[in-house]
Amino acid sequence: MSGRKMYSTKFKLEVVQRYLKGDIGLNSLAREYHIPSKACIQKWLALYREHGVSGLCTTSGTYSGDFKIAVVEYMHNTGASLRQTAAHFNIPSKESVAKWERIYYEEGKDALYEERRGRAPKMGSKRAPAAKKNTDKNEDLLAEVQRLRMENEYLKKLKRLSSRAGKIREEDRVAVISELRQKYKLTALLELVHMPRSTYYYYVKKSKEPDKYANIKNEIHAIYHENRGRYGYRRITLELQNRGYCINHKTVQRLMKELGIKCMVRIKKYRSYKGEVGKIAPNIIQRDFSATAPNQKWTTDITEISLFGTKIYLSPILDMYNGEIISYNISERPVLGQVMDMLDQAFEKIPDNTGLIFHSDQGWQYQHKQYQMRLREKGIRQSMSRKGNCLDNSIMENFFGLLKSELLYLNKFKSMNEFKEELIKYIDYYNNKRIKSKLKGLSPVQYRIQSLVA
Repeated sequence: MSGRKMYSTKFKLEVVQRYLKGDIGLNSLAREYHIPSKACIQKWLALYREHGVSGLCTTSGTYSGDFKIAVVEYMHNTGASLRQTAAHFNIPSKESVAKWERIYYEEGKDALYEERRGRAPKMGSKRAPAAKKNTDKNEDLLAEVQRLRMENEYLKKLKRLSSRAGKIREEDRVAVISELRQKYKLTALLELVHMPRSTYYYYVKKSKEPDKYANIKNEIHAIYHENRGRYGYRRITLELQNRGYCINHKTVQRLMKELGIKCMVRIKKYRSYKGEVGKIAPNIIQRDFSATAPNQKWTTDITEISLFGTKIYLSPILDMYNGEIISYNISERPVLGQVMDMLDQAFEKIPDNTGLIFHSDQGWQYQHKQYQMRLREKGIRQSMSRKGNCLDNSIMENFFGLLKSELLYLNKFKSMNEFKEELIKYIDYYNNKRIKSKLKGLSPVQYRIQSLVA
């Protein structure tokens, strides 16, 4: 039998369903069913995915000029391939679409309204001289369409790499070019991205070499997911070293970027020290965080929490007697008003001139005249840690550590507003319900109330 072989809808459906089982490739499937080319199966798959079983039914007949024009313009507006366009419009052959595209640009839209069956028009026909006259112009137009389609595909693939791994590397560009050279000329692709041919082949050769970091990448991936995205490159480096790998933290950071992974949670101490902008108070506490009664020693600090690309700042006051959070303020910016509001809340709970010692670091807010004057008016003695020594205020660092491990790492949040709500609930839980062994199994508030009764 000459010409193209016809297949029944039942046969096409059987082949498609066999492939969708996932246990056989296109080439093997074509051999098993004696199909000349895997392209036939690819076409049936596209039609089935687009239209279901009806897409596999054999169709015939003529198409209107409006339909043909719509098909060509859809393909060029969306950047779809010939096969994708044919499947979208349930056209049996992509060659029909290619023919319409050629006529559209060589002879104009109007030519698609005429019947195109049989031989091409003779040179003596009315349309032939016009087509011959504009051949060069139309060939240039077709080349430009091809170039735009190539550029569109290249940018789409490069954009997917960018969203997955951040900065685009030369290796990424080469990978995209290698994928697209099955459809487009290598010379045109290299010209599009301004890449020398020698550079392209250098990275192609390099990509075929074994990856000396393959095992370490697997370990990084495992460590990252074992800890639910909580580890950054520093802690992953330490864990790799614990597992016997000798590797630098900068290398780990680079490999994590290649893998497209990074720590999902960012909570850190807010560094508010800006030099001596006011009066520095002596370190009265001297790391003696013990107290015999409530409201003898307080401490404060500010921590920065970064989620969903935004930041908030938590400024609490903690009583060293029982670890209770006396007051706090959550702000989107670390300003003096945040600290002053925190003071106003706390000072409502104690009388004046109690001799309370209030400890902090040397942050600019705590050196501010307005802040220090407010403490003097209340009869409070100010104490400050030594510059750059977090151990001088480790009791507050411990609270921030609990907040990190018990709230941030154990929950998933949909937005920063949801996190704020849960943060307020956590502080209430921490004060009123969370028991501590050093408080004889009581919560901070329960321990304070019991001590006052005693």
